Amino acid sequence: MTLGGTDLNLLLFLRVLLEEGNVTRAGARLEVGQPAMSAALAKLRRRFDDELLVRSGRDYELTPFARDLLPEAQRAVRLIARALDLEDDFDASTSERVFRLAMSDYAIAVLHEPLVRHLRAKAPGVRLSIERIGPKARTSERTLLEFDSLVAPMGFGFQGERKPLWRDRMVLIADRRHPRLTGGAGLSLADLAELPHAVATFGPGVLTPVDRVFGEHGIDRRIVLQVPGFLPLAFVIEGTEMVAVVPERLARLHLTGGGPIVMIEPPFAEVVLAEGYWYGRDRLADPAHRWLFARFDELAAEL
Repeated sequence: MTLGGTDLNLLLFLRVLLEEGNVTRAGARLEVGQPAMSAALAKLRRRFDDELLVRSGRDYELTPFARDLLPEAQRAVRLIARALDLEDDFDASTSERVFRLAMSDYAIAVLHEPLVRHLRAKAPGVRLSIERIGPKARTSERTLLEFDSLVAPMGFGFQGERKPLWRDRMVLIADRRHPRLTGGAGLSLADLAELPHAVATFGPGVLTPVDRVFGEHGIDRRIVLQVPGFLPLAFVIEGTEMVAVVPERLARLHLTGGGPIVMIEPPFAEVVLAEGYWYGRDRLADPAHRWLFARFDELAAEL
């Protein structure tokens, strides 16, 4: 089949070549010999006037143009398959599909173990490529093209379809030897107004529920350190008088074995953090994505 003089079979070759980043693996996935794959790559290079794949040691890497082209090629194949009522077969038990996910450091800490466990049990060949959410993820139309799914807090304006994963609550953490915690005492609102704080930042203009609750209590925190995301907070406050507010699930990761960090009940009303996953609606045309999202739904019930 051709469109505008272009063989549409090349579109499938393009998608798989860029997903695999390797001519041999792409050929094995398409059950096509090495000469045919090399010929397809040569045609695609001429078509786009770009090398697409370049040598890097013993392997290949995508050119900058190819990295930008990959999500467009994936989406085009999905839309054509949907229009023609065609679907790729997906056998989770034998697939070597690579799913690209974007999520915060906190989401990685919570999700990686159960997610990998689920995949290992049902799809031992499936691989994950996880990247941190970039500062433009909320507003960029390319985010859900570049990634198969995005895991992030609900209510922050991310684009696409969304479904819930888990809920958490925010707690305080401090060094176990903090002078305000002697005798098992907690921390009061007055303490929080006086003490130095380390805070997580999530990009310009992002107001978190924690920011709002301090504002409601008229507390202008004395912020002495800012870090990108929640994960570094437990490490940067160790041995200091700083306090930080983090999700409870993350705090409990640092409480094993009587370590240097303690969790403290906050002196304000419960602040809930709800995490979910996002995806482009057209992803549902792909059985592999439907399978992945079903695993997320199973995790939501477990978490």
